[in-house]
Amino acid sequence: MKRIQIIEDDEAIRTELKTLLRTNGYQPVDEPPCDLILMDVNLPGESGFSLCRKLRQTSATPVIFLTARDTPEDELLAFSVGGDDFIRKPYNSAVLLARISRMLKTAAGDTLNVRGLTLDLPGMKAVFNGQAAELTKNEARILWCLMQKDLCTRDELIEDLWAGGMYIDGNTLYVNIGRLREKLGQIGAADFVRTVRGVGYRL
Repeated sequence: MKRIQIIEDDEAIRTELKTLLRTNGYQPVDEPPCDLILMDVNLPGESGFSLCRKLRQTSATPVIFLTARDTPEDELLAFSVGGDDFIRKPYNSAVLLARISRMLKTAAGDTLNVRGLTLDLPGMKAVFNGQAAELTKNEARILWCLMQKDLCTRDELIEDLWAGGMYIDGNTLYVNIGRLREKLGQIGAADFVRTVRGVGYRL
């Protein structure tokens, strides 16, 4: 049974969500470990945006923001701090359940192996010759894209990261590619990411 953590300060909404989740075969929890997080933005003390930003330093657990905040700027900020989805209150139960199901399927079993290099996407870890490198979410998503295709253009990488909930531009991509190369080099996979001048990148 998948465990879903609810971070919501409104007792009525939290109770409603717990009932919805239990009825549909999920186990609502108040603490990790969990398979997915439903997070409000307006929380007492620290905002959901701040909590998600801290979470992304150590975990790739999917985060769905469930909030009354409804401006484009709020939605963009939710993705930029590492959120995976953004749903406005009042939410539609069927839509919320569909988003949860899709997110859990995406997160499950995301492992690739190319020429001895293994990527564990949920764990944000690359392994080569028995050595492991911890990756950020951006770095892991970039490597995931490269391992699935022979050649990835810069636009394709940026679009994939945007669709995965990360705000990224050309300069940010360049910086993350550099950091990814450095980390791969530390585990003996120094030449795995190649630049195709004027196009993009390939393994």
